[in-house]
Amino acid sequence: MSENEISNKVIGLAIDVHTALGAGLLESAYKECLYYKISRSGLLIEKEKPMPLIFEEVELECGYRIDLLVEKKVVIEIKSVEALNDIHPAQTLTYMKLGNYKLGLLINFNVLRLKDGIRRVINGTL
Repeated sequence: MSENEISNKVIGLAIDVHTALGAGLLESAYKECLYYKISRSGLLIEKEKPMPLIFEEVELECGYRIDLLVEKKVVIEIKSVEALNDIHPAQTLTYMKLGNYKLGLLINFNVLRLKDGIRRVINGTL
């Protein structure tokens, strides 16, 4: 399954979660519900995947964690904030670079229509 096919499926499942729960909950609630929906769909999913930082051949355990990683290909970063700002896609892109992933989804559930809270992040450095 390609990154685009995975992301399309995840977006549909995220819309299901948002439709059921609405806006205004904590990020952790949306993450758990989306994790549940994705795992039930049959896709391989990892939650809170640790991401070490490698600096000059030294591996540093800095506590970086990807919210969700789907099929070992697509990074999902969950937010529940008033508005996304420039640091949010940068954070997602950093995780993607650390793990050498091509595609990420930044999903802000704190919106009226979820499609307004979704950003695709592409790692163009591969």
